Amino acid sequence: MFSWLGTDDRRKKEPEVFQTVSDGLKKLYKTKLLPLEESYKFHEFHSPALEDADFDNKPMVLLVGQYSTGKTSFIRYLLEQDFPGMRIGPEPTTDSFIAVMHGDMEGVIPGNALVVDPKKPFRKLNAFGNAFLNRFVCAQLPNPVLESISVIDTPGILSGEKQRISRGYDFAAVLEWFAERVDRIILLFDAHKLDISDEFSEVIKALKNHEDKIRVVLNKADQIETQQLMRVYGALMWSLGKIVNTPEVIRVYIGSFWSHPLLIPNNRKLFEAEEQDLFKDIQSLPRNAALRKLNDLIKRARLAKVHAYIISALKKDMPAVFGKENKKKELIASLGDIYKRIEREHQISPGDFPNLKKMQDQLQAQDLNKFQPLKPKLLEAVDDMLAHDIAGLMVLVRQEETQRPNPVVKGGAFDGTLDGPFGHGYGEGAGEGIDEAEWVVSRDKPAYDEIFYTLSPVNGKVTGANAKREMVKSKLPNTMLGKIWKLADIDKDGMLDDEEFALANHLIKVKLEGHELPAELPAHLVPPTKRKIQE
Repeated sequence: MFSWLGTDDRRKKEPEVFQTVSDGLKKLYKTKLLPLEESYKFHEFHSPALEDADFDNKPMVLLVGQYSTGKTSFIRYLLEQDFPGMRIGPEPTTDSFIAVMHGDMEGVIPGNALVVDPKKPFRKLNAFGNAFLNRFVCAQLPNPVLESISVIDTPGILSGEKQRISRGYDFAAVLEWFAERVDRIILLFDAHKLDISDEFSEVIKALKNHEDKIRVVLNKADQIETQQLMRVYGALMWSLGKIVNTPEVIRVYIGSFWSHPLLIPNNRKLFEAEEQDLFKDIQSLPRNAALRKLNDLIKRARLAKVHAYIISALKKDMPAVFGKENKKKELIASLGDIYKRIEREHQISPGDFPNLKKMQDQLQAQDLNKFQPLKPKLLEAVDDMLAHDIAGLMVLVRQEETQRPNPVVKGGAFDGTLDGPFGHGYGEGAGEGIDEAEWVVSRDKPAYDEIFYTLSPVNGKVTGANAKREMVKSKLPNTMLGKIWKLADIDKDGMLDDEEFALANHLIKVKLEGHELPAELPAHLVPPTKRKIQE
């Protein structure tokens, strides 16, 4: 008789089917999370409502740092061209937030025009008022790097007397707004200027919930000697440890990110390796963009749920008629106890709760009687989204990744870093001798031959057992020696002749010098007499 009830209940549990991840995120947010946010004034306490542009926009990189740490120079280095509104100097020169984005024509869009454009993800910034909007512009230019990512340049964080001069808007709050929406936050430090000012400390704390997006760059490292660089790196890690206050070590990239000659070139190889690592991290952003948006929506949903529990708990404890003001003060003062009660009742992790002091300050201006009581249906919709719909979107993320070609950032500084003689590691390790007519192994072959003839070769070859006795003296692990054997035994007969033995020893030397081994033997390392076998 009531079988239709069961059918309807099953239909609720089935996750919705979406065509694309972006469409799925938009629909889930509007139908399941937004009603909860609106009901409990989430947007007044935490973050403005999301719009379509927030789900559709390209990955964004936010650059943050004290003045003259090279933020604008870093962007110019990536793009390999100037952008409109760019100013570089030793004193605080960038006084605006500049969103550097792709456009068919070069030009600048002022902040007030920018926040009414529905295609740009900046509409909610109008809440920060004219003082901020007069200091916010979008620089558009046709650049291949900007086809994949956008970059946000920020005003230099002030120190000393300058930081006491008010900017006219909440600088830390603006950065927190951007931090929620960007894919990567790069904190830049100058190797000569490691003092973390009060404003910078406040900014880093504002980024507290986004540690997974933060990367640190120690810039201008070519201006100090190796010994000092080691001390500066240690001092930076110590300073960051005090502010970030997490047991994990933040990844710090060391280098000199501009196109000028290195002042002290001793650490060139280190800078090249660090630059390649940072570039790989930035290049992966388009590929992981959908996953990041999904992750951010989950974080937002968890915070919105906790916020709903807090608001409804305050509403429940408020008197209907008399003593409202006194009760409001009492509830705000005991908010920590309310947190603990909610934590116990609903099995919520303490890390999901908003900052206690900030929440208490925000509640002072609110009328607690106008808060909504707990609405189980709204919470059930969000729980259903987290339990079922998100899992379906995760599958779709993987499908989208496999169906489209590998999307990476191209152009600017990202081109020319992998190919040609100036690619990282070219002519080193297994690549040594790549441009030489002579076989590179022949330089040390006489020494290897001496060892070869002590291993009792039969018909010009040594057995695997005899070769192994010599090769294990390198103290490399068996897995690595096995890989070297596979590369060196070119004719695959389980034995090594003098050329193959010399090649094996050359590869051992490459590994002992700290280089990686190739997956397949490069053509220039094949012994001259074996090159016909390879063909």
